[in-house]
Amino acid sequence: MNNENVIDKIQQYLIQLQKQEGDLIYLNESLAQDEKQSAHSPGIDSPNLSETAKPKGQLSNEPEQSLMTQNAVEADWKDSQNIEELHSKIHNCQSCPLGASRTKFVFGTGNPNADILIIGEAPGKDEDLQGKPFVGRAGQLLTKILEAIGLSREEVFIANILKCRPPANRKPEPAEVELCEPYLMKQIELIKPAFILTLGLTALDTLLKGKHKMGEMRGQVLDYCGTTMLVTYHPAALLRNPNWKKAAWEDVQKLRRMYDEYLEEKG
Repeated sequence: MNNENVIDKIQQYLIQLQKQEGDLIYLNESLAQDEKQSAHSPGIDSPNLSETAKPKGQLSNEPEQSLMTQNAVEADWKDSQNIEELHSKIHNCQSCPLGASRTKFVFGTGNPNADILIIGEAPGKDEDLQGKPFVGRAGQLLTKILEAIGLSREEVFIANILKCRPPANRKPEPAEVELCEPYLMKQIELIKPAFILTLGLTALDTLLKGKHKMGEMRGQVLDYCGTTMLVTYHPAALLRNPNWKKAAWEDVQKLRRMYDEYLEEKG
């Protein structure tokens, strides 16, 4: 995707936010003028990005207040040779408005050569504050589930579809997923996991490009671009619906059995 297409998508996304939220951050002055002339609600002013944007490369633990006029992702990020290099090149991403509202970019943690990659939906409040995935209540449950099948967080790699927290923990918007998913694809390419465990429908729908029902998909052995994939409930869903824990336990036990067979064959 070239830069013009990316900018067009971001502009469309921002216009969509204006309709939903009643406010808009513009990427350039010409777009701002066009929107102001056609707007039916006077009094909505666009911010002057030249005055509010942070210099490229400036890092802060405070939420960023505006969308940068230039994306802070290094142009050659797709050429990254390892997970550490990829993180260094994309962690200051401002491709969508979530970059301006986040506290920390949540790249992912764990073994960069893991056999098992666990993929969730998006960071929540605790993850946004700490910059690590699955560290809140749902994350603590995930840790216990892994420990119950003899795995530690350090053995696997844990990531999300989105790297930044959506406001109020809402579901990711399609435009956000489209802009952020390539980073996850690069993570998969570099980690080369033998197994992918998706937590919840957002991760499943994103990877398989469709709408699915958890009751129909969980427990199945799927193929994702040559990688064995299993699906189970998101830990947050288990906290809300404890009656699903039995099914989730069966799913992760199945993953453990398949992993043991893989290790035995691998020698």
